[in-house]
Amino acid sequence: MTTFLGNSPWKFSSYPPGPEGLRSRHLLLSVVGDGGLEMDMLEDLESLQFEYGIREEDRCWLYLQGRSRGLMIKACAHAAFFCKLFRNLRESLHEKQTSKRLSTGSLDDAPDDDALRAGIIGGGRLGQQLAHALLQLVPIPAEGLQISTRRPEALAEFQKLGVQCFYHNSSLVAWANVIFLCCLPSQLPNICVEIQTSLDKACIVYSFVAAVPIPRLKLLLNHTNILRPQYHCGEDFVNIWGANKDITAALQDPAILQATCPYSPAGGIILNVKWLEGVFYAALNLCTAKDMPHAQVLQLLSEQFLSAHFEDCGKDGASCPKFQLLDFVSKAYAKNLLQKR
Repeated sequence: MTTFLGNSPWKFSSYPPGPEGLRSRHLLLSVVGDGGLEMDMLEDLESLQFEYGIREEDRCWLYLQGRSRGLMIKACAHAAFFCKLFRNLRESLHEKQTSKRLSTGSLDDAPDDDALRAGIIGGGRLGQQLAHALLQLVPIPAEGLQISTRRPEALAEFQKLGVQCFYHNSSLVAWANVIFLCCLPSQLPNICVEIQTSLDKACIVYSFVAAVPIPRLKLLLNHTNILRPQYHCGEDFVNIWGANKDITAALQDPAILQATCPYSPAGGIILNVKWLEGVFYAALNLCTAKDMPHAQVLQLLSEQFLSAHFEDCGKDGASCPKFQLLDFVSKAYAKNLLQKR
């Protein structure tokens, strides 16, 4: 809740209570300058900090606050990386198909703009932070993002930016080519019933519902093109994730940015390797949906994923690592795979 004090730039913000059993309230007094920047005037006042009302025997649980923030930052950073990668991949596919049609004189049949269209189901804290990350870090234009939530009136800041916010999950799914599930586990079964008939085969479902594994999601959605990041929190957790900053601001910190690299142990939160495998196969699915021969798919994926050039590759880069067919399919399958398949 935010209350402006008359026409002055001062405001009070109240936050919900701390952990269960602690009824402390954290009041933040800040001043907003002409540029819209906020300065926490009470940052160094110990008696008004979140931790002040916590009993000494309960302070051992404070690390959960940092871990929750670290998980949120990593989740949004990886989703932004995924969207940026797939935006580039879709643009490359569009360019190649347009070039091919130009060479064959069939430009009239060229597909429409194949821009990335991302939809978020759920407008809570995760959904809002994810929306900020996609808009600022990918960046996705406002017209390329839609949010479906039971309370669209609570997303006025996104509507002002031009993001469509409404409550109609099936319409969102029919429009988007990437769907982010940011709902509660208890809401998921009903949402899946609503959207499963509207899901295009090539649409990628990216689930943040940690309690529901991929096999269960496949059954609920009758869909297989699903990504679900899994995070492991180690015993050596170190709270490097900062505080009182939004996620896009936190990712300007070099230490935090480095810790979001997949499989980096920094901070004690590690992403399961299956996520990157899922990204590769989602990319294959996208190319398959465009009827692209597998040799061209491997070349395109090498350009997107293996673009780094190392000194020992040679000056021309011809010896740089490239994806091979057997990196993705078995020998038996590859043996019977036609060149145009």
